[in-house]
Amino acid sequence: QVQLVQSGGGLVQTGGSLRLSCEASGRSISRYPVGWFRQAPGKEREFVATIGGSGSHTYYADMAKGRFTISRDYAKNTVYLQMNSLKPEDTAVYYCAAGTGVADSNGDLYDSWGQGTQVTVSS
Repeated sequence: QVQLVQSGGGLVQTGGSLRLSCEASGRSISRYPVGWFRQAPGKEREFVATIGGSGSHTYYADMAKGRFTISRDYAKNTVYLQMNSLKPEDTAVYYCAAGTGVADSNGDLYDSWGQGTQVTVSS
C-alpha cells in the first residue's frame, strides 16, 4: 500500500498561485497514474487533473485547463499541482490519489488517497 502525504495548501488572494505536493512512500508511483481531486463544502468530490505513469499523458477538467499544471518528479516520488490564476470558486480541500490502472477522471479507480489539504482563495 502506498502512503500519500500532501503539502502546499493555504490562503491566497484571487489571481494568486499555489503549488500542491503529493509525496508517496511505501512504493514507487512512477509507473502509476496520480490524480488530483477537490471537494468544496456541501459539494461532491470533483476531478481536477491526472497524470499517467509515463508522465506524458495529462488530463484536466475544463475548469483547470490553462490555469493548473500537473507534473511529476520521479526522483522524489512526488506529483505536483501548480495552480495559477486562482479564483474564489477554487476554494476546496484538495486530495491526491494514486491508482494502478490508467489515468482517469473517475476517483473510484484510485486506490490510495492523501490526507487532503485546504486551499482558500479570498476575493
